Amino acid sequence: MAPGAMRTRERRRPDWAALLVAVGLLGLAALVAWDASRLGAGGAYARVGPQTIPYAIAICLGSLSIWTVFAAYRHDFPKRDQQDPGPVLWIVGGLLAQIALIKFTGFSIATGVLFAMTARGMGRVSLPLALLSGILISAAVWFVFGRLLQLTLPAGPIEHLLVQGAELIVAPFKAAPGGAV
Repeated sequence: MAPGAMRTRERRRPDWAALLVAVGLLGLAALVAWDASRLGAGGAYARVGPQTIPYAIAICLGSLSIWTVFAAYRHDFPKRDQQDPGPVLWIVGGLLAQIALIKFTGFSIATGVLFAMTARGMGRVSLPLALLSGILISAAVWFVFGRLLQLTLPAGPIEHLLVQGAELIVAPFKAAPGGAV
């Protein structure tokens, strides 16, 4: 086969990764449209209801899917770099660890593990230092959301210590029962 014919044949082949992305976009569009169809209408007099925005998003995703198919056949996507699976595995492992731990260890420890594993996946950091930093940051986030904003987040041993410490600090300032106000 001549080199020119080989190049022509290669150019006719679609970008399979882009076609896979297009299929994913189309599937997501179908899922959003199906979910929107299950929502109730806004009423007989309202033209805009709870279905409007999900349908608009589904139309946009479907349009992006079609556009991606054309781009795949025209080879409009830039050449992709070689991917390193290590960082992705660290991050996915962190997510799985958080899912497995959050019920038993609480928000701070589970999210600290996720933070440490994500930091490890992003570069070379000390895993124990990242774990300690993640737990401290997560404990502060839990305190703000769980105690100050009164949102329910899973509590573990660190969160119970935070609550007890906060109660010890606030206790002297509370009015005694039956005392003067």
